[in-house]
Amino acid sequence: MGNTKAWIQAARLRTLPLSLSGIIVGTGLAVIEGEFDVKIFVLALLTTVGFQVTSNFANDYGDGVKGTDNEDRIGPARAIQSGSITRSALKKGIVVSIIVSMLIALALIYSAFGMDNFPFVLLFFMLGLLSIWASIKYTVGANAYGYRGLGDLFVFLFFGLLGVLGSMFLYTKSLGWSSVLPAVAIGFLCVAVLNLNNLRDVVSDKKHGKITMVVKMGFNKGKRYHTFLILASFFCFLAFIWVEDFGWKQSFFLLAFVPLLIHLRKVIQTHNPGSLDVELKKVALSTFLLAILFLISVNIFL
Repeated sequence: MGNTKAWIQAARLRTLPLSLSGIIVGTGLAVIEGEFDVKIFVLALLTTVGFQVTSNFANDYGDGVKGTDNEDRIGPARAIQSGSITRSALKKGIVVSIIVSMLIALALIYSAFGMDNFPFVLLFFMLGLLSIWASIKYTVGANAYGYRGLGDLFVFLFFGLLGVLGSMFLYTKSLGWSSVLPAVAIGFLCVAVLNLNNLRDVVSDKKHGKITMVVKMGFNKGKRYHTFLILASFFCFLAFIWVEDFGWKQSFFLLAFVPLLIHLRKVIQTHNPGSLDVELKKVALSTFLLAILFLISVNIFL
C-alpha cells in the first residue's frame, strides 16, 4: 500500500493538534463539573485522531480525483497529486482507517456508558457514523459538501459543538448552557483554519470549480470573515469567564489569543493569497495552546 513516509504525509500529522483542541476543552469543562476519567480522555483523543486521519485520507482522495490538487495549488503536494500513493491504495487506506476509528470509538462509548445507558450508547454510535460520513463527504463524491460552500458549517458543528460538548458529555452525562460558549469559540477557531486554507487556495479553487465561502464572497471579504471568526471566539471565552466568575489568574489561558491577534494583522495586510500558507500552523497551534492552557487553568485554580 505504498511506503511509510508517503502514508505519514497523507495522514497530515500537523492537522492533529487542531482536531484534539475540542476534546481537551470539553475535558476542561468536565473538570469544572468535578468529573474526569483518564481512560475516557485517552480514548477520546485516539478516536478524534482516527476520524481526522480518515478525513485527511478522504480529502486527499477526493481532491486528487477531482483534479483540485494540481500544479496551481499552494502548499505541500498531496499523495495522489505527487503519485506517492495510488488511488486504489488510498481507498483501501480509508477503509482501514474507518475500521480502526470505529473500533476505538466503540471502546470509548463502552467506557463512558457501559451497557446501562443504551440510549446514550446508540446516540454516540450514530454520532460516530455521522462523523465518518462527514469526514468522507467533505471532498468525495459528486455532492461533496466542501465543494458547495458548506465546509465551514460542518467544521463548526463537528470540531466545535460536537467535539467540545460531546466530549464533556462523555464524562458528565449532562450539559450546562454556559458550556456552549467555549464550544462555539473552538468551532470558530477551527473554521478560521479552514477559512485561511481557502483564502490561500482561492485562485486554484475558483479555477477548478471548488466553491468555498471565500470563493463565494471574494478574497477581501474572506479576510474580514476571518477577522470576525477569531474576534468572536475571543469574546465567547470572555463571556464564559464572566458567567463562570473566573478570577484573573484563572483566565491566563486567554494569552493564547496574543499570537492570534498578531496573525490577524498579518492577514489584513496580505494581498497575495499564497503568502498565507505560513499562517496556517500559527492558528492551528495557537488553538491547541489555548485548549491546553484552558485545561491547565481549570485543574490548577478550581
